[in-house]
Amino acid sequence: MTGFLNAVEKAGNKLPEPALIFFYFLLVVMAMSAVLSTVDFDVVNPVTNEAVRINNLLSAQALTVTLSSMVTTFTTFAPLGIVLVAMLGVGVAESSGFINTGLKKMLRVTPKKLLTPMIIFVAMFSHVAADAGYVLVIPLGAIIFMSAGRHPLAGIAAAFAGVSGGFAANMVPTGNDALLQGFTQTAAQLLDGTYTVNTLCNLFFGIGSTVMITLVGWWVTERIVEPRVSKLEIDGDYQHNEDMSSYTAAESRGFKVAGLVMLLGLAGLAALAWPETSLLRSPTDGSLTSYGAPIMKSIVPLIFLIFIIPGIVYGFVAGTFSRGKDVIDAMNQSMSKMGSYMVMAFFCAMFIKAFGDSNIGTLIALAGADVLKTMALPGEATIIGMILLTAVVNILIGSASAKWALLSPIMVPMLMAVGISPELTQAAFRIGDSTTNIITPLMVFFPLVVVYCQRYVKSTGVGTLVSMMMPYSVIFFICWSIFLLVWWAVGLPLGVNAPYTYPIS
Repeated sequence: MTGFLNAVEKAGNKLPEPALIFFYFLLVVMAMSAVLSTVDFDVVNPVTNEAVRINNLLSAQALTVTLSSMVTTFTTFAPLGIVLVAMLGVGVAESSGFINTGLKKMLRVTPKKLLTPMIIFVAMFSHVAADAGYVLVIPLGAIIFMSAGRHPLAGIAAAFAGVSGGFAANMVPTGNDALLQGFTQTAAQLLDGTYTVNTLCNLFFGIGSTVMITLVGWWVTERIVEPRVSKLEIDGDYQHNEDMSSYTAAESRGFKVAGLVMLLGLAGLAALAWPETSLLRSPTDGSLTSYGAPIMKSIVPLIFLIFIIPGIVYGFVAGTFSRGKDVIDAMNQSMSKMGSYMVMAFFCAMFIKAFGDSNIGTLIALAGADVLKTMALPGEATIIGMILLTAVVNILIGSASAKWALLSPIMVPMLMAVGISPELTQAAFRIGDSTTNIITPLMVFFPLVVVYCQRYVKSTGVGTLVSMMMPYSVIFFICWSIFLLVWWAVGLPLGVNAPYTYPIS
């Protein structure tokens, strides 16, 4: 296992930065478009009923359009604005301490017998705050287990499994929902220009997955992982006097006031949306959940408000904010962490635009669909293949947005052509994207988790952590895949306006 992981790490370290990957892919697409534009294909687009033709992106006209539209291609890149707006609000709530105090309170009120499932559950809930789970919940997992007389590495394993292995499971909408939706809709429109994907298209499945991952992770921790790590001697430089009294009376008071403000805000939103004449409802059918409903178009701004207002209240009550400039500084801090994402988004936007304009994605998708039709695989087998493909790619490319930006323009239209909806394809991708996060050294927070472990067991290395997390990865992959197939077979909704099938002629 160590030899295999060393080989993977060595190979992965040779990969360029994600931004450069998209730049190289952009060059490849442009070169391929010039070559393939000279070939006539007999693949027919079922939407237009016309043969697919490849557009030469190296022609003088195409290059002129690319240069003249470069700025708008970047600024109108759907995931960019969505992520930045959401992170402004979440960043304030995180910097003020509102989210951190809330997580600590949830963990402290839990009976010792339920420590494991609560840590896993809170770890998944921390997804609303981007990286808060990695920097707060995982080390707290070790402290909580130590306080209960259990091995700290088991606490780290349980928290890591929830934060990273259960990344696709959420009880509430997060910025990741909006991020993936932007890529999915863009990819779907390569085949069907009128197709729209709801931001909450995987919400109900994500809620169900939270319960399932909590129970499965609980079983894996206490039946497999904890008995194994309990044999490791605790010899690290940890503090013996660590306890869970990690917030002050002022922070507790701030959380109560901010929590009340958040509840009042949600109640006010519900009151505004409840009347049949509400302006938040769709003007055509009065629905709150249709894509055209103003409330559905406002999910990201609502996430912004739901976090920024309580975050500001908490900051001033708890004393972490003393003036308005502190709020702006918190926003600046959250945006400073997004620099690498914005660089990647620029090249990603250019690649996706070129991929779509060239029609190469449509050609590959329809050709692949013809192969799938010839194989006549059941939809369930196709979805399992999608999960497996994503899980394998995830070992080398850790970023969910980078992976989906690469895979969605091919996989979404390809599966649409055989009758599988973009929403179901996205759900399958999210499972594969989650289950191997915890066993790849190329995941950006993996070295940090190794350091957490070394604090208690000095001999902990990459192989130690991977062997500790491998049971979660394998069992999550099996159980989650089966869970999706059962959810599909029973006919439970994936989310808001999320069909399982796409109509084909």
